[in-house]
Amino acid sequence: MDLLIVLFLVGFARTLLILVIIYYGIRIVTKYVLPLLVDKGLKNMQQKMQDQQRQHQQPSKPDGEVTIESDKKGSQNKSKDKGEYVDFEEVE
Repeated sequence: MDLLIVLFLVGFARTLLILVIIYYGIRIVTKYVLPLLVDKGLKNMQQKMQDQQRQHQQPSKPDGEVTIESDKKGSQNKSKDKGEYVDFEEVE
């Protein structure tokens, strides 16, 4: 009977030790490793956003410079009909 109690206490102590090690392991990971991963992810995302913003920015033009951009194909396909004329009456 005494042997059974000793084996139970040894098993309980071992289980308790494993739980304590897991608890402190999780605390260390969340305190030191997780912030590093989050910081690296945020920096990576910020860099991607800056790259996208640079791609979408048009080159700056000096003041007073006028540029006209037109679609060559679109101007050839326009029909002569400019639309329907709508007569209106003045309301007094």
